Amino acid sequence: MTGQVKRVIALDVGEKRIGVAVSDPFGWTAQGLETIHSKGWENDRSRVRELLRQYDTNRLLVGMPLNLKGEEGHQAQQVRLFLQPLIDEGIEVRFQDERLTSVLADRTLMEAGVRREKRKQYIDKLAAAGILQSFLDAGGWKE
Repeated sequence: MTGQVKRVIALDVGEKRIGVAVSDPFGWTAQGLETIHSKGWENDRSRVRELLRQYDTNRLLVGMPLNLKGEEGHQAQQVRLFLQPLIDEGIEVRFQDERLTSVLADRTLMEAGVRREKRKQYIDKLAAAGILQSFLDAGGWKE
């Protein structure tokens, strides 16, 4: 990575899709970027690496799927397994509680009048943007 790292890439990792968002260069706002349709963990990690290079960052914020008691379950373990090779490569990874972000994203799309069939296209990247914006609003990436 070259230059000063400022942007953060956020992921909302699901079993079939990964929502992706990116911060602006100042770390103020989050924008939904894309939805990765899973083609196997190694292919998915390759796409994440490409995005990190494209946005010249090594900062990755990942939604951690906690249960309603705030504990990690099976899906949280899967997220950690997915990320471990990236962590081993030196990518800086932080986790953010993602409880209810998909519900909020779905509600936002419903209120915007997006038809049910179309919501799947947007919900994951919108959830990732919600995770990232919440993180940025709380102070963002502190060293």
